[in-house]
Amino acid sequence: MRGTVILAAIVAFLAAVFLFACTRRRGACAGAVMRSTSASRSYAVVSDSQIRHATVERFLWEIWNEKPFRFTPRQVARFTRNYSTRLGAGGFATVFRGALPNGLAVAVKVFHAGLGARAEQEQFMAEVGTIGRTHHINLVRLFGFCFDDALRALVYEYMEHGALDAYLLGGRGQDAGVAALRGIAVGVARGMRYLHDECQQKIVHYDIKPGNVLLDGELTPKVADFGLARLVNRADTHVSVSCVRGTPGFAAPEMWMMSGITEKCDVYSFGMLLLEIVGRRRNFDEAAPESQQWFPKLAWAKYEAGEIMELAAAWSGSNGSGGSASAAGDEVQSKEMVERMCKVAFWCVQQPPEARPPMGAVVKMLEGEMEIAPPANPFQHLMAPPVVAAQWTRMTRSASSVPEISIEIA
Repeated sequence: MRGTVILAAIVAFLAAVFLFACTRRRGACAGAVMRSTSASRSYAVVSDSQIRHATVERFLWEIWNEKPFRFTPRQVARFTRNYSTRLGAGGFATVFRGALPNGLAVAVKVFHAGLGARAEQEQFMAEVGTIGRTHHINLVRLFGFCFDDALRALVYEYMEHGALDAYLLGGRGQDAGVAALRGIAVGVARGMRYLHDECQQKIVHYDIKPGNVLLDGELTPKVADFGLARLVNRADTHVSVSCVRGTPGFAAPEMWMMSGITEKCDVYSFGMLLLEIVGRRRNFDEAAPESQQWFPKLAWAKYEAGEIMELAAAWSGSNGSGGSASAAGDEVQSKEMVERMCKVAFWCVQQPPEARPPMGAVVKMLEGEMEIAPPANPFQHLMAPPVVAAQWTRMTRSASSVPEISIEIA
C-alpha cells in the first residue's frame, strides 16, 4: 500500500514537470511571435505622404486627446459648397463661410498653396496646437481641421458680426453705446487673461489687434488667428524669437529688438486695441489733420490737459441722447467709462514691459474693481527732444563760442 502511494506521487511529480516544460516552450513561441509582429509593425511600409508630413502627423497624434475633428478635403468642399462664399483673405489664408451637416455655421480658413511648406506647417501647428487646446467664451472655437496634400484648412465657429475693426469703422460700431464697447474691451481682456494666466501652459498670441478679434451675434468678442502664437512654460521668464512677430502699430517696441520678450508684448497690443475702441477709428489716419493723425498721442494730450471728456462727448453725441436727467446721468457714466478705458490703455502701452500691468489687473481696472493710478506719459520719448541730440547741440554751441586766440611772432 505504501509503495503504491509513493509510485503515484512520483508519477504526479513527473506529470507536473512535463506540463511546466510544455508551458515554457509555448510561452517562448508566443513571445517570439509577438516580437516578430511588433517588429513588423515598427518597420511597416509607409506612404510617401506620411513621410513628407511626418512632423505634422506626429504633432496631430500628440493632440488627439484634445478632440478637434479631422476632416477630408471632400468634406470641407461640401461644408463650403465648393468655396462659394468668401468672407475675407489675409497674407496666409482665405476664409470661407460654410455649414456642418448638422446645420451649424462655420468659417473655414484655407491656407494659401504658395505659402511655403515650412511656413505653412508652422502656421498650421501654431493654430491647432494653441486654440485646439483651449476652451473659453472669449476665444474662437476650433471645430476641426484638414491636413492633406490637396488642402490645409481650419474649421472655426462662424461669427456673425465679423472682425472688430470692420465693426468699429462701419455704421454699426459708430451707433454702439459706450457700455457695449466697454463690454467688448472687457471680453477681449478676459480672453487674454485666460491665455496668460489660466491655461496649463501660457500662450502668447503675438498679434492682438482689432482685425483678430471677432464678434458673434450678441457682440461677444472672441480672440482669433493664433498663427503666430506660442506655448510657453510658466517657468520661462522670457521667450526667444527668431523674427519680428505682430503688426506694425500694435507690436510692442521690444518685438523690434527681438530681446526680452514676455507676455507683456500682448498687453501693449491690447492697449493699442483699446485706444482704437475709444476713438472708433484707426490709430493712424493719414487723412486727418497732422495734429490728429496719430490718435494715441492725441488722446494723451486730451487726458493731460483735462479735456479727455471731449472724446466721450463725441460718443454721447452719436447716441442722440436728449436733455432729460436720465440722459445726463448716462452721459456722466459714459464719460467715466471712457476715462477709465483711456487710463488703462495708457498703462498698457508703457515703454518698459515691466511697467505694464498683467491682464488680470487690466480686467479688474476695466470692470471698476481696482483703482487706477495716474499713468505716466507713455509717449514721452516721442514728445521730448532726444537727450543725446540736445547734448551734442550744446557742445557744438559751446565750442563755437570759444574766442579765437591770435599769437603774434616778433
